Amino acid sequence: MDSMDHIAQFHSDTGAFAAAVRRSAPEGTPAPPVPSCPGWSVGDLVVHLATVQRYVARLLRERLTEQPDHSDLSFLQLPPDTDGWPHPDNAPNRTPLPATLVDWFTDGAAALEELFRSSAPDEPVWTWAPDRTAGFWMRIQAIEAAVHRWDAENATGTARPVAPALAADAVGQNFRVMAPFRRTLRQAPPGSGERFRFRRTDGTDLWTVHFDGDVVRLDEGGDGDGPCDVELAGTASDLMLFLWQRIPAGQLAEVKGDRGVLDRYFTLVPPV
Repeated sequence: MDSMDHIAQFHSDTGAFAAAVRRSAPEGTPAPPVPSCPGWSVGDLVVHLATVQRYVARLLRERLTEQPDHSDLSFLQLPPDTDGWPHPDNAPNRTPLPATLVDWFTDGAAALEELFRSSAPDEPVWTWAPDRTAGFWMRIQAIEAAVHRWDAENATGTARPVAPALAADAVGQNFRVMAPFRRTLRQAPPGSGERFRFRRTDGTDLWTVHFDGDVVRLDEGGDGDGPCDVELAGTASDLMLFLWQRIPAGQLAEVKGDRGVLDRYFTLVPPV
């Protein structure tokens, strides 16, 4: 996918996220829980995604190439009717959402989208990954918006799949960028040569991931005849949602191989 595709998908999923929140938590009703995010309500989900997007917008707007001070939260620009609203540390916040909360989210998402459109993908900017460009944030925020759109829709039992092209892009990005980051952040144990194969059933993509010591090695493509301990097959969306721990392996089209190795995957790649 190129950067414009990521921006278009970001636009689509942030709009669908806001619509799902409005359906699930009409004005004056308790915010429902989000089953795929244990311990969070729909209100907590809105605050999380809006905060991340406004943080990224600050990075792009100010062209920051160093990590900013986390204690400065002025970029959030919270609306007045959120004063006294339950703190994120008290999640799940089941009280009704402040009337302006979803509009606050959509305003922030629109501002970030405009910054994406006015930024060159290779514009230098701080990120938590080796790729320190605006293009990194375009990709990762499209992925995050899609995952949390799925979460918000799942809260009402109407979750639609992630767009196939974005989901396939996210699977590869997960192995190249997120898995090594999560392993380092959580001090995951070294790999013992485990090999996982992920086969896409709605396309030709094939990913084989090796965990050798502290190294995560990704082989893409091929005929899938090489050695592996376990193979998972499913649509690009289902593989992505499994890797983001939204659906269990049992919901994939097929799982073959050593279930003990499969059970070790999220030890090797701990959740964040």
